[in-house]
Amino acid sequence: MNSISISRRKFAQLLSAGAACAVVKPALSLAKSAPEVKSQPASPLTRIVRLSSNENPYGPSPHALKAMTDSFNVACRYPDEAAALLSEKLATLNSVNANQILLGDGSGEILKLCADTFTGAQRKLVAGDPTFEAILQHATVNGAEVVKVPLTDHFAHDLSKMGAVANAGLVYICNPNNPTASFTPKNELTDFISKTSPQTIILVDEAYFHYADNPDYDSVIPLVKDYPNLIVARTFSKIYGMAGLRCGYAVAQSQAIAQLRSHQSWDSVNIMAVAAATASLSDPDQVTNGRRLNQETRTFVTTQLDAMDYKYIPSQANFVMIDVKRPVLPLIKALKERNVEVGRLFPALPTHMRLTIGKKAEMEAFLSAFHQVLA
Repeated sequence: MNSISISRRKFAQLLSAGAACAVVKPALSLAKSAPEVKSQPASPLTRIVRLSSNENPYGPSPHALKAMTDSFNVACRYPDEAAALLSEKLATLNSVNANQILLGDGSGEILKLCADTFTGAQRKLVAGDPTFEAILQHATVNGAEVVKVPLTDHFAHDLSKMGAVANAGLVYICNPNNPTASFTPKNELTDFISKTSPQTIILVDEAYFHYADNPDYDSVIPLVKDYPNLIVARTFSKIYGMAGLRCGYAVAQSQAIAQLRSHQSWDSVNIMAVAAATASLSDPDQVTNGRRLNQETRTFVTTQLDAMDYKYIPSQANFVMIDVKRPVLPLIKALKERNVEVGRLFPALPTHMRLTIGKKAEMEAFLSAFHQVLA
């Protein structure tokens, strides 16, 4: 929906030039006229170490921050042109056509659309256990039976058992998996996709794709061209540091994209998120630096855990799942009392604690609190 159409070139010009007078100058004049405010003591909330939601503590690219500011000048417009531009860039990045891209309000919307479109009373959802739970809830609301298949001893998806479930409308594979930070090898996943009935949709959630560095892991987006029942979800929430803005996308063949779009609200992704995501793709350092910083800090934490003789699942993401050797709920509570928030309980792994990898100072705060609780 757009009341006044503007070209994509004009949209880009508005972002880069229009904000100079519409945003920057008023901001400067307000800064000059605002009364001086004495600094106040920090709120207790600012001292909370938040390691509970797998967020990227380094935040968006500087390119994205500038694009957000510039987008103030086009906030009165529907995001049609901006969304089309982002879809084209994502299509080029992933070697597909623009009609094979569907933007979403975070990849969370993509998961909900898949549940709405491909599950129901006669179409089951099949997923690993444990895994990211949102799509399980969406399928349940949609009247579908949810079949949970325990992960293997190596915390990979047990694809043979998942493939054996009858009347599966949708198979959900989070890879790397949340909350375990483990992965399913690319050869196993490729074989599974090739053998699955075309009537069953396979949704591979690659939210943590950019953090994975194991040579046996890879994206399945290149397989989309051969399999009309394959959908891949990606997000700007993790490596791109935009969890609060909500922007994700699906890659699939055009017919599957059209089916998903028929269940989607119009203009569900706001223009600021679209502008920031587009700008992020032009920053050559965001992914590289984000991966490096995560690896360095993750190694720091796991080295400390090794010294304390605590086992953990080898991580291919920006979090780690630690076996704390005891029921995890009291430990979560005790850490929260020390202003350190970690992940929730996952019933399939009741002695494991999910810990987001934050900045080094945040991880040092966690380790200090962890030592105190254990003592």
